[in-house]
Amino acid sequence: MALKKGNIVELKIESTAFKGKGVAKHDGKAVFVAGTAPGDIVEARITRKKKKFLEAKVQKIIAPSPLRRQPKCSHANVCGGCTWQHLPYAEQLKIKEQHVRDHMERIAHIDSGVVQTIIGCDKELYYRNKMEYSFANRRWLSDEEIQSDEYVDDTGFAAGMHAPGRFDKILNLNECHLQDPISFKILDFVRSYCIENNIPAFNTFKNEGFMRHLVIRNSHYTTDLMVNLVTYQNDQDRIKKMADALLDRFPKITTIVNNVNDQPNPTAIGRYEHVLYGPGFIVDQIGSHTFKIHANAFFQTNTAQAEKLYRVAREFANLKPDSHLFDLYCGVGTLTLFLADQAKKVTGIEIVDVAIENARFNAKENDVANTEFVLGDMKDTFNEQFLKKNGIPDCIITDPPRSGMHPDVVDQLASLDVPQIIYVSCNPSTMARDLKILKESFEIERVQPVDMFPQTYHIEAVAKLIKK
Repeated sequence: MALKKGNIVELKIESTAFKGKGVAKHDGKAVFVAGTAPGDIVEARITRKKKKFLEAKVQKIIAPSPLRRQPKCSHANVCGGCTWQHLPYAEQLKIKEQHVRDHMERIAHIDSGVVQTIIGCDKELYYRNKMEYSFANRRWLSDEEIQSDEYVDDTGFAAGMHAPGRFDKILNLNECHLQDPISFKILDFVRSYCIENNIPAFNTFKNEGFMRHLVIRNSHYTTDLMVNLVTYQNDQDRIKKMADALLDRFPKITTIVNNVNDQPNPTAIGRYEHVLYGPGFIVDQIGSHTFKIHANAFFQTNTAQAEKLYRVAREFANLKPDSHLFDLYCGVGTLTLFLADQAKKVTGIEIVDVAIENARFNAKENDVANTEFVLGDMKDTFNEQFLKKNGIPDCIITDPPRSGMHPDVVDQLASLDVPQIIYVSCNPSTMARDLKILKESFEIERVQPVDMFPQTYHIEAVAKLIKK
């Protein structure tokens, strides 16, 4: 009998899909079930029906997989921050490595033997250097509350993470294990302070209220700790009192800033910013270089693991002292500077003007004189005129966004007589799509998976391409 939306069905989870969902089969059709482990036997409700697949939600676990473990966090089954806490970390690594192998074979049509053993993270928890929490006047209800026969009030002051797929409701956190434990303690303090002082959370629908976000950044190599209070209104008297209370309770805080976002957009980046305490930035390090990180600046979220990723890129590039390197999608120049002492010159290209400003600032702060940063859209800037001016490099590093490279950039790279390309990716599926084209001109020598985000399905990879 064909399944319909709403049907309850018993399923055995056979494997795990790229985005972390378990995969079962029913009448030869794939059924994707979140929050499951290979080997689970579950009772699930069909929530979505498509021509080639179905999606379902677990109602109960009939027989748990031998792989399944008790998550450390009580929110693991509902929070979008962690998807795999119910799996041992060693198993997470196996699945991630296999996903990269599958992408190479199925999308790029490359022998998966080029994929190296995954590089894991030393810390399974508390590895993030930045957490962005949100506030709302409506909280996400638990399954027990939703199924209750009695009325459950979802209004009030909620602080935590957005419920999966919801922009307007917040999972009111009682714990979080992704950043240093002081991070959640600060969140809990701010929530209690707001409730006690009648400070309202932001109302997404009415565009009113006060508290919007709390962003906490801590340094891996120093004791620097930043608290960024993102508000809808510019009320300096109110926010300074909150900052004073924070400093009194958490003397380890080294700087507090207030971003004021009085626009409808949901970002934690304010239209303007006030520094309430300290220098307004923290200092961290990647390799031998230090970086001043302001509230809205991009910086790799897992500092220690970023160094491992960059070391792979440096090893793959194997630059010579007279090498000229292009760094496409260079961001704030962290990878550019990491490689600069291996080359004669590094030219970075980036579309975001603030990132280019930060990259130039970072190079100057670290006394790195052999870098040049060019502002421009890659598909328009990386062209014949650019190559005529800068010449053909000895190596190209490309680290594009999750969507991969623009087709025009891929075509340009494929036609270039450059000895090698090092492709750094935060999405191996789009990297595989680009490699399918590039393999006509380049030999895909190695692909190295690197896990930056334990407890999630996300995986980074570095590929080394040699010109045929």
